[in-house]
Amino acid sequence: MNVTDLYGPIQSELLDVEKRLESVWKRGSSDGAELLNSILGHVLDAPGKRTRPAITILASRFHPHDHDLPQIMATAVELLHIATLVHDDTVDNSPVRRGKATVSSRWGRNVAVLVGDYVFATSATFVCDTKNVRVIRRFSETIMELSKGELSEIFLAFNPAFSRDLYWERIYEKTASLFSTAAESGAVLSGAPEELVQCLKSYGHNLGMAFQIVDDILDFEGTQEEIGKPVGNDLLQGTVTLPTLLLLERYPDDNPVVKLFQDGADDGNLQRAVDMVQNSGIIPEATSIAADFSRCAIEALDPLPDNTYKRSLVELARFVMERRR
Repeated sequence: MNVTDLYGPIQSELLDVEKRLESVWKRGSSDGAELLNSILGHVLDAPGKRTRPAITILASRFHPHDHDLPQIMATAVELLHIATLVHDDTVDNSPVRRGKATVSSRWGRNVAVLVGDYVFATSATFVCDTKNVRVIRRFSETIMELSKGELSEIFLAFNPAFSRDLYWERIYEKTASLFSTAAESGAVLSGAPEELVQCLKSYGHNLGMAFQIVDDILDFEGTQEEIGKPVGNDLLQGTVTLPTLLLLERYPDDNPVVKLFQDGADDGNLQRAVDMVQNSGIIPEATSIAADFSRCAIEALDPLPDNTYKRSLVELARFVMERRR
């Protein structure tokens, strides 16, 4: 099943989100910002899955409400996600994102940083339009968490003395925090009772954890065409992901990851590490851990009424385990 098939119940709302995203860059030339609009169009008119805004809207459909506010919030959530991608690509020197040249590779790193900042700020203006202080505060906290997760990844790069606790903390901040906020804010803006808000927040948290672990697995298991980067690229960048962590735990002696991190040169250690991960049962173990988070996400929905929106959220949690990019 294609991920967009899961959005059937909210297609009209997602179309509204697309229109709001277009409004950010289709502003004509009257403001003298033709180049900025061109760059924003390049960034925002990308074939993303819109998973996070879909979660926001789906989470809002369990309580009677004005549908406009969740759609505004869904737009803010997607803009925040896109801004982080622009900055991530700049930090990582990535040449391509979703089959298109990154802003940093096409217009330079300085432009990319400022464009990312612009999209960050734009996302905040949409959140302010909800006029909900709880949501505004949570959104601000999420930006802090996303930044902290990225800084952690930089500060702890090439460090083989890595713990699972550090890993869980980093992937929550870097990925799951925005999933959690997407679900929580949709529920809050719908006026849902606190019990349902917490259920949906837990769903988003666990789904985001599963999502990132699957990403980490694909770095070893996927092809370059599927994941848009060379296999083992995270490891080459010094990022300890779950498969790498399991490899370090399982083989404390004569480990190619340690040599790769210490020597600073490949010398075949990268390929050796990839081969060991692929042929030692580590991929199934990491997949099982991701599946546990996916199951926790689905179980968090138990108190919610059974309807088409709940079924979409359940299927989305299952789809995360099957995706290849």
